[in-house]
Amino acid sequence: MIERRLLDSGIKAIAGVDEAGRGACAGPLVVAALILKNPNNSSLLQVRDSKLLTPIQRENLYPLILDQASAHAIIEIPSEEIDTRGLHKSNIEGMRRAVNALGLTPDYVLTDGYEIPGMPYPNLAVWKGDQVALTISAASIIAKVYRDRLMIELDKKYPGYGLAEHKGYVTKAHSDAMKRLGVTPIHRKSYANVAKLIK
Repeated sequence: MIERRLLDSGIKAIAGVDEAGRGACAGPLVVAALILKNPNNSSLLQVRDSKLLTPIQRENLYPLILDQASAHAIIEIPSEEIDTRGLHKSNIEGMRRAVNALGLTPDYVLTDGYEIPGMPYPNLAVWKGDQVALTISAASIIAKVYRDRLMIELDKKYPGYGLAEHKGYVTKAHSDAMKRLGVTPIHRKSYANVAKLIK
């Protein structure tokens, strides 16, 4: 575990950062950052990459992770900003905002695959970080559960698109709904599959 090496070197407050919704064509990009009280806590052994867990497993771990976090922050990057800034820059900006919103100064920041330019704290971009770093895995679960809940609420505001099922990702049912009902304000209009449907 990366965190164990950092803790052994005297680093205490380790922040993990990850996002959810990067591959979706509707809904926001959600970025979570958190600092765990004790990354060695055995109650966190089930925490792993959110994509490897079932929705029920993620929901069960969500309150446990928050209880074990000394600080956490969740940032939403709306579709309009993604369309203006671009996905990659939006992702980086979301990570920066999430770390800055922690309310607790981290000694070290671990991110899933992307460096954060200009970050005032020592940081490391970890390849497949949500699979090898506990703090990043925990952040991935927080981001995923938060975004899934948000998309279920948006399904009520924009019925007929199936947002509660596919969470804004590209599926045949989602594409068919966009063709039938049109594009909503939460669709990412810079994405090719959405742009071609705009009259």
